[in-house]
Amino acid sequence: MSFSAVIVAAGGGSRAGAGPAKQWRLVTGRPVVRWSVEAFLAAGATEVLVVIPAGAEAELTGALSGLEGWRAVSGGASRAASVQAGLAASNASDETPVLIHDAARPFLTRDHIHTLLEALKNAEGAAPALPVADTLKRRDGDAVTTTSRDGLWRVQTPQAFRRSILVDAYAAWRAPADPTDDCAVVEAAGGRIALTAGDPMLMKLTYPEDFAMAERLAGGARITRIGQGFDAHRWGPGEEVWLCGVAITHDETLIGHSDADAGLHALTDALLGAIGEGDIGDHFPPTDPKWKGASSDRFLIHAAELIAAKGGRIINIDVTLICERPKIKPHRAAMRERLATLLDLPLDRVSVKATTTEGMGFTGRGEGLAAQAVATVETPL
Repeated sequence: MSFSAVIVAAGGGSRAGAGPAKQWRLVTGRPVVRWSVEAFLAAGATEVLVVIPAGAEAELTGALSGLEGWRAVSGGASRAASVQAGLAASNASDETPVLIHDAARPFLTRDHIHTLLEALKNAEGAAPALPVADTLKRRDGDAVTTTSRDGLWRVQTPQAFRRSILVDAYAAWRAPADPTDDCAVVEAAGGRIALTAGDPMLMKLTYPEDFAMAERLAGGARITRIGQGFDAHRWGPGEEVWLCGVAITHDETLIGHSDADAGLHALTDALLGAIGEGDIGDHFPPTDPKWKGASSDRFLIHAAELIAAKGGRIINIDVTLICERPKIKPHRAAMRERLATLLDLPLDRVSVKATTTEGMGFTGRGEGLAAQAVATVETPL
């Protein structure tokens, strides 16, 4: 069944504490609003309208970088006004189902969406809901009384309606206060609402502590990836060598298009390999003159940024330098500290080691230096 989606992301999120509005904040490296847009697109939405504050187009474009099939709509002064703005911008026909969703509920799934669409076949609206499990208290001044929870439900989003039914219901709304959700509008117009099984994962991010909980919940759907890298450079005339981001005074230097930091090159390839993004040459071709003499720090940071863009994080790294000279041990602490700084890792997650080949091979003969690296990365499924 084809359907449209309106994601309401026009609020300021003042209760979420200091920082960006909650729709732009990150959960496991992904902006909150992106979670829902991706879910609707994956479920087959024919259009996704994201209702945002006026002037927030740049924030939305950045948050949804790389995604297609969505459009931005400027919202209103209230949630109800923003929903109506999204409906007005929709290209859906009158009978097309439209799902209205709060951007602050990021853990939307295909199953949630399809269950609502099925329920809508026999009702004017459908919404996921959870029965109230906690004892309810009402406070009136100093008096506190218990209220029965029988028949009470906590309604979530998305909420599904045929477009014309919701548009007409909003046009007929005459209550003095704005509705707290869209089902209330359709109910007031005489429509029947079907309640589908709610999901605790459809929690609404409202307070600062909700974001910490969301990080923990999202962490359950993650996988660990391992990448490895290898690099080698020949020795040539020079006075210093760069290894793992540290300059070491030496009577030779490593020859390469960039600064020839074999340690950083191997580590960059390990990070890229962990997320299936090719190798360093794909991103920084040695035939491109703009990378001649470039600091390899830039290559490593680029790989780390790609991991973060996928919602991932680096767990630990391990670099082994293979050479007869220079002696690595006096510089190993500085190398570890430099790598920890570049990748924003605790020092105990960064390892730098060195070994020789007992005079064998090109490293043993002093013709060059080699490096190998292993990186462990965690990303969403």
